[in-house]
Amino acid sequence: MPQEVLPVPEQQLQLERITEELLSAVDSTRQSCQNYYGELAQDTPTPELEHTVQSAVGSLKRAAANLTQALQETLEVEDELRARYKDLRKSKVRKWYLPNPPANAEIDLKEQTTHHFAQGNNLYKLLLVCFVGSFAGVVSELIWCLIKNGYLESRSGLVYGPFNLLYGAGAVVLTMALYKYRNRGKWLSFLGGFLVGSVLEYLCSWGQELILGTRSWDYTGVPFNLNGRICLLYSLFWGVLGVVWIKDLYPRMSKWILKVPNKLGKALTVAFTVFFAVNIAVTCVSVYRWTDRVAGNEADSPFWEFVDERFPDERMEKIFANMVFVEQ
Repeated sequence: MPQEVLPVPEQQLQLERITEELLSAVDSTRQSCQNYYGELAQDTPTPELEHTVQSAVGSLKRAAANLTQALQETLEVEDELRARYKDLRKSKVRKWYLPNPPANAEIDLKEQTTHHFAQGNNLYKLLLVCFVGSFAGVVSELIWCLIKNGYLESRSGLVYGPFNLLYGAGAVVLTMALYKYRNRGKWLSFLGGFLVGSVLEYLCSWGQELILGTRSWDYTGVPFNLNGRICLLYSLFWGVLGVVWIKDLYPRMSKWILKVPNKLGKALTVAFTVFFAVNIAVTCVSVYRWTDRVAGNEADSPFWEFVDERFPDERMEKIFANMVFVEQ
């Protein structure tokens, strides 16, 4: 049975007719320009002809700029409509092992209609994204380590709990960078993830080495690396992660966040933020002192003696199993 062809909305038909008229107008303009070529070939074109040609060139430049902008905006509208349609269709498919993620358009609508505390891309949402990303990244690395090496090894980046701020920061930066493209094609999410993830990874490596004198990863032996801080392979992974994050993981997480009542959600977000702030501060102090001990410096105050007692080398080596100290 042939599929029923639905009528095209009048606005789209009108745009299509206008573009057909534009093509006809361009062809007529090309023909009219032929009249200038013979006269321009003369040794001394008249001032009137030069003025006419210059005016025509200016007019064509303005027309070309308008057409370029119209083309860009039309492609954006087409890409968004197609992406929203595909995402909504995919979200309706039910699988027995793992339901497809909700479409971002569905999440947007529910957040707006319920006036949710973590609506859109606000601070509450970004903080929750950071917490979830920090935890999920460590869990993923633990699973990968178990599959690859056959044993579990700490991949934490903070002294308290299975959290790594690099993943949390990556999730936040990806969300901020890709949020405007959440209802667009996957190619934009890939490019955004590739660029943003690479820059973030480089800056984190550089900042850690500058401030703490340590490195948690080094790609020196990997092809197409930049100062050992980033490499093409992992930049491609960041691109794939950008697509997976904004098209799959982010809407799933947002769906669960929508279930949290506003008052409770705000209180939990504040509590998590305080916990993370303290955790980050303690981590910086303990790693700084660990670096000092490796350099052979004794504790010169009761405070640093307390830090040595609470965070000895054995504990730090267990938490930061891949930490490498850089010679200054």
